[in-house]
Amino acid sequence: MALAVVGSANARTGVNKPELLPKEFTTVIDVAGFLSSGQENRLRQEIEDLEKDTGYKLRVLAQNYPDTPGLAIKDFWQVDERTIVFVADPTFGNIINFNVGPLVDLDVPRSFWSQVSGKYGNMFYWKEKGEDASIEAAVTAISRCLRDPSGTNNCSEVL
Repeated sequence: MALAVVGSANARTGVNKPELLPKEFTTVIDVAGFLSSGQENRLRQEIEDLEKDTGYKLRVLAQNYPDTPGLAIKDFWQVDERTIVFVADPTFGNIINFNVGPLVDLDVPRSFWSQVSGKYGNMFYWKEKGEDASIEAAVTAISRCLRDPSGTNNCSEVL
């Protein structure tokens, strides 16, 4: 299964560190420590509700490359064609990158992912407001988009 990589400008060497995965399943993995436990819990609830309501699987990985589970997340999260893997990593400037499953790619224009990354992932935003605020704002924008009724303006605006 292939994922479209959106917003990733820098080539990185593949990392596979399953030892950095949590023991139990979770939709949010914060190996970088950007989020408080309360923020993680709120994001998990939002993601659970989103999946229940829309069928889309959003997964969040906060990392500082190369300290990441990397490729191990694919099996851990059972990534499929309806999965959005949101990687928050400030290592190369823009903190927000997405790997989008092909069915998501059909429903959500690629410009949406670039807009979210540009608005909430740019260095000025996350250095001023914090990595956590950047992650939360991006998840909120994704949730709004995926809950939008489909149409010609689907996900055309990032609020």
